[in-house]
Amino acid sequence: MKRTFHFCISKWQQYTLVSASAKTSSLRSQQLLHVHGTAGHIQTRMVASLIKAERFHSQGSSLGLERKEHVSDPLVRASELQSPSSQTPDSSLFFEDLKQCGSPSDVLDLTGHNAPRQISNSLMRMWTSIKKMSDSQRRCELQLMFEHPAFETLLQNAMTNVGSERSENLAYALLALVNLGVPQRSRVVQMFLRTCQEKLNDFDEKSFSILAAVLEVMESSPNVDALKSGMRLVIEARLPHIKTVWALQTVMRLLGKDASLDLKRKLEKKALSMTDRFSHPNTHCMISTMAHVDFYSKPLLQICCKKMTENLSGMPFNRLLPLLQSLQQLLYRDFTLLTGISDYIASTGDIWSQKEVIIFLSKFESLAFCPTTLMAAFTEKVITNPDALKLIDLLCVLKVYSFFNYDLQQNRELFLQSISQALECYLPKMSAFELLKTCYYFCLLGHFPPAPLEKLLQDSTLEDLRSQGNQLRKQENMFQMVHLCLHLDQPVLPQPLSVPPSMLGDVTLSNPPPNQQLLQLLQQVLCDQADVAVQEKVVVENLYFIDAVISKPVANQSEETCSQTERIAVLCPASSAFYFKPSTPCGPLAVKLRHLKVLGYIPIMITEMELKSEEKAVELLRKRIFPEMPALSSTTSS
Repeated sequence: MKRTFHFCISKWQQYTLVSASAKTSSLRSQQLLHVHGTAGHIQTRMVASLIKAERFHSQGSSLGLERKEHVSDPLVRASELQSPSSQTPDSSLFFEDLKQCGSPSDVLDLTGHNAPRQISNSLMRMWTSIKKMSDSQRRCELQLMFEHPAFETLLQNAMTNVGSERSENLAYALLALVNLGVPQRSRVVQMFLRTCQEKLNDFDEKSFSILAAVLEVMESSPNVDALKSGMRLVIEARLPHIKTVWALQTVMRLLGKDASLDLKRKLEKKALSMTDRFSHPNTHCMISTMAHVDFYSKPLLQICCKKMTENLSGMPFNRLLPLLQSLQQLLYRDFTLLTGISDYIASTGDIWSQKEVIIFLSKFESLAFCPTTLMAAFTEKVITNPDALKLIDLLCVLKVYSFFNYDLQQNRELFLQSISQALECYLPKMSAFELLKTCYYFCLLGHFPPAPLEKLLQDSTLEDLRSQGNQLRKQENMFQMVHLCLHLDQPVLPQPLSVPPSMLGDVTLSNPPPNQQLLQLLQQVLCDQADVAVQEKVVVENLYFIDAVISKPVANQSEETCSQTERIAVLCPASSAFYFKPSTPCGPLAVKLRHLKVLGYIPIMITEMELKSEEKAVELLRKRIFPEMPALSSTTSS
C-alpha cells in the first residue's frame, strides 16, 4: 500500500515538522502498522532534505521516529511529569480532560478544540501517554502525531509563548520535545534552548534538575553547549544551597567528566554532607553517577556500599547488574558488598534465570572477585542439568571457573564431565577459535577431554586458525599453554597428542626484569647461609619466568642423602595475577605453580603488597624459604 505525505514547506521554515491531512485515528493506526517500515523511511528522507535548509543546520538531523534514547533518568519522576501551574476554572477543566488522553493524537484533538496556553502540560501528557508503550506502538503513535495538523498549531503556540513560560514549564516542555523525537536542530527546540539561557538565573533547584537531565542526552550544538556552560557557572555558585540528593546527582551528571577537580571535590564534600539523607535509590544512583562522571571518592563509595549491603533484599537484576558495572568502571571493590551480592543471588536462586546467573558470574570475573557461594550453588545446577546450557553459556562458565581456579572439591569430576558431555554435541558447530578457547580453559582446570583436543589438533582446524590473521598472538599464547599441559601434566588419552611447533609462534620469552627489591631482601635473608646458592632471572620451558631460584640442602637429611638439594622458585607475581580477597592465584598463575612442582621446584610467592614493609617481607621470606628454622622473636608489628 502506498502512502503520500504532504508537507507544508513554509511551516517547515518555522519549526521543521511534517503535517498531513487528518484522518480517523483508528484507520490511520491500521494503515501505519501495515506500512510503517516503508512510510517511515520515505518520511525520514524527505524530512532530512528539508532540515538542510534550516538556519540551525545539521547533516545528522532526522525526524527521530526511530530514536530510542530518551530522557529516562529516575530523577525525573513520573509524579513530576505534569508541572503544576496556577489554574483558572477553564484550565482546571482542561487538565481533567487532559488526564483522560491516552495518546498524543488524543491530546492534539483536545488542544485543537481548546487552543490552551498550557503548552508544557500538553507536551508532557503526549510523552507520558506513550512512554510505556511497546516500540511498535510508540512508533505508530509518533507517526500519527507528526501527521496531525494540530501538532503544527501546538508548536507554533509554543514558539509564540515561550518567552512567557515559567522556568519549570520551559524545562518540562524541552524534556517532552526531545523525548517525542522533535529534531534537536529544529527552530522550536533551539528557541527553547535560547530562552532557557536567558532565564537561567530564574531556574529553581527542581527546574535545574529537569533541564540537566534533558541536556545530558542532547547532541552537541552551539545552544546546547552554551547552556551547559552557563549551568556549570550557576551550579558552582549555588552548590551550597542544593537541598535534595537527586538534584545534586543530576547536576553531577550534567557537569560530567570535564568538570575541574576542584569542582568535583566541592561536589564530593556536598554529597558527603547529605549521606544521612540517602535513600536506597539515592545510594544506587550515586554510585552510577560517580561512574558516569569518572569521579572516584573512596569515602563516598564506602558509605554507599555499606548502605547497599544493608538493602540487598529484593533488588532486581536490572539494578544489581548496573551496580556491578559501575563498581567495575570505578575500579572499586568492596568485599562485604560483593560477598553480600553473591550470597543474596545464591540464596534466592529460584528467582534468577540461568542466563542472569551466568551474566552475574561473568561480571564477577571482570571484577576479579570470586563469588564462592554463588559458584557452589551454580555448580550443583550444572551437574543436575548440563544440557540446559547453550554453547555461549558453556564457554562463559568454563572461562569463569578456569579464571578463578575454582576448587570444585568433591564435585570436581562430576562437574567437568557434565560440561565435557554437554560440549560434545556442539563440537560440529564450534568455530576453530571457540574450540581453541574450550581446550585452553579445560587445560587451566587440569581436565583433558579427548574429543575437543583431538578435533582441535586436526589439520583442518589448525589450517583454519592459521588463516585467521586476527588475534594471532592470543592464539599462540593459548597453544603454548595447551602444549605445556599436554607435555607436563601427561594426561591419559586414547592417542598421544601434541601441538605442532608451527602453532606455538616465537616461544623465546622477552624476559622481564626481576623484582630488584625482592633480590635485595633475599640477600639479607641468605647472607649467613653459606651452603645456599641463588640464581636470578630463570626461565623454564621457554615460558615460565622465575625471579630467583634458591638451591639449598634438604633439611633433616641422613648421612646417606646429605648431597641432596631442593630448588625453591621465588616468585613475585603482579597483583593482577590474584583475585580479590583472599589473594588466591588466578588460573594462569595456578597452572604455573602446578607445573613448577612437576618440574621439581618448590614454588613460594611474595606479593607486591607484602614487599611494602621491608621488615615484614624479610621475616615472611625467611619463614617460607626456611620453614624448619624457628621464627625470630623480635619481629616488630606495624
